[in-house]
Amino acid sequence: MELVDAHCHFDFPEFDGQRERVLDQTRDAGVSRLVIPGVDRQNWERVIATAASLPGVSYCLGIHPWFVDEHQQDDLVVLEALLSGQDRRCVGLGECGLDRLRGELSSQIPWFEAQVDLAGRLGRSLVIHSVRTHDEIHGILRARGFHGKALVHGFSGSYQQARKLVDLGCYIGVGGVITHPRAKKTRDTVARLPLEALVLETDAPDMPPEGVRKGANSPVFLPRIFSALAGLRHENADQLAGQLRDNVYRLYDWKLQV
Repeated sequence: MELVDAHCHFDFPEFDGQRERVLDQTRDAGVSRLVIPGVDRQNWERVIATAASLPGVSYCLGIHPWFVDEHQQDDLVVLEALLSGQDRRCVGLGECGLDRLRGELSSQIPWFEAQVDLAGRLGRSLVIHSVRTHDEIHGILRARGFHGKALVHGFSGSYQQARKLVDLGCYIGVGGVITHPRAKKTRDTVARLPLEALVLETDAPDMPPEGVRKGANSPVFLPRIFSALAGLRHENADQLAGQLRDNVYRLYDWKLQV
């Protein structure tokens, strides 16, 4: 059984001084790979360096909606140059998107649109942050004619919203929220969606599963999320794990081993 953490902020200072140990524990738990999303220009080099120093670690680069006001248009030129390089560890553009609870959508939307266009032009997968903006995300992807692969990470919307995104070709990120019994809407959504649309993630050190304190999440806990998902689905564990692996490999254009 092979699990992959599709979205983990392993470059964050919470992991300083313990990355090798955590990665060893993660592998012992059956997690073979993880992907670090970049959130602003200031941390892109840190993300690249972290991935380069650790086996089985890939990365994406993007401008997160929380930090759009800290960027200039020239940063998009730098982003394009980095994404156009030959580093095989770079597997997508993100984390980008929209967040209704922090900042102004009027400021975030042009940056998201620009990154959607860039991903489409370069043939890069998108990693999308969406907080109470699933309808807007769907509308922008359609309006910009984006036909690539995208992960809507940390999804917590309705089944109807998820279904619209899946019908557009998006994958839905399944994280620690489904381990909380009170998250009935999200649990119902991931139970009903096509298995081919789901991807596992931790968003560590954020989005902790039940019983883990805030800020202490880790890729080590990905099997807990898998177990919670297995309890909500009708597939057996091997079938579930195999399809989830295939999904994330397709998302990030990794070669599937037959």
